[in-house]
Amino acid sequence: MSNYIRYSYKELEKFCNDCFNKFGFTEDESRIITDVLLLSDLYGIESHGMQRLARYHKGIEKGLIKIDAKPEIVYETPVSAVIEGNDGMGQLISHKAMSIAIEKAKNTGMAIVTVRNSNHFGIAGYYAKMACDAGLLGMAMTNSEAIMVPTFGRLAMLGSNPIAVAMPAEPYDFFFDASTTVVTRGKLEIYNKLNKPLPEGWALDSKGKGSSDASDVLKNIVAKNGGGIMPLGGETEQTGSHKGYGYGMFCEIFCSILSMGLTSNHTHIGGKGGTCHGFIAIDPKVFGDPAAIKEHLSTFLKELRESPKSEGQTRIYTHGEKEIFAKADRLQNGIDVNINTVKEMFDMCNYVGLNPVDYLGDVKFDNSTESSYN
Repeated sequence: MSNYIRYSYKELEKFCNDCFNKFGFTEDESRIITDVLLLSDLYGIESHGMQRLARYHKGIEKGLIKIDAKPEIVYETPVSAVIEGNDGMGQLISHKAMSIAIEKAKNTGMAIVTVRNSNHFGIAGYYAKMACDAGLLGMAMTNSEAIMVPTFGRLAMLGSNPIAVAMPAEPYDFFFDASTTVVTRGKLEIYNKLNKPLPEGWALDSKGKGSSDASDVLKNIVAKNGGGIMPLGGETEQTGSHKGYGYGMFCEIFCSILSMGLTSNHTHIGGKGGTCHGFIAIDPKVFGDPAAIKEHLSTFLKELRESPKSEGQTRIYTHGEKEIFAKADRLQNGIDVNINTVKEMFDMCNYVGLNPVDYLGDVKFDNSTESSYN
């Protein structure tokens, strides 16, 4: 059996909207959650799209994610706000937070909004893109359950702690979204589903030594037995490990520290998520003519693409360019979903009372197909 099944964007959109609606989210809430998830798959970021559904199902089922939670502003100035998420759905809290940051930035020039007591919010780039689409420079970041082992350590203490930045440009907006770990936890989950060994330089075992066993690393992260994913730069200072570790701390400051929320090593303990986020919006008008600034960035990006290529290479990409091409391809040709993820989608339908065949077709699973619900 092939490891992947292809579905159209519209098929996955209907599946997600109906499932989240069945969970108890309103139509508008379901649309926002679905939009965040599917943008990830459209951009080719498999780790944070349909692959993440099992995590949300489990979070709701275990009470980490409270469907009826309402985020509230607990501290505010003209240029900032702190939002108490009350353990709600991360995408909904974060959409509200960045919307507030955008509104404040348009009034004052720039704004920072931090969030505490939330849950996984999808790809950070979605929220940076919200600001970019409004003509602003946007930044978004989040902490997570501890998966990053600090340089010279053997216990995960920081999350994947991604940082995303987006800014208007032509013909492609600048769009950068990356974890401060070598890879995300979702990448390990994909390798585990495919029963493939991890590449060297990704993960550490419980003793702080390199590991290629995705299943073991994932189990150790959950049990907090030691081990986890390396910081961007690997495990030694010679390869820049301290830089990824430092970027992770930068993210932690803008998420959990400024919001007075839980740092990564204290999240997901005792039945509580406690994830924290940070959002920044800056209106280019505070630095001059926005159109001129956009043109200036566009010119530099063009110069980067047209700069000399290394031997054997025909193209230099700027950040956000590949995502535009991937989105166009997947909207036209469909999105490939891992067979194990499809099994999780069947389980999700059964849980909320929908007929999975109506959405996903009459898929036959063999004995090797695993579900994260098991």
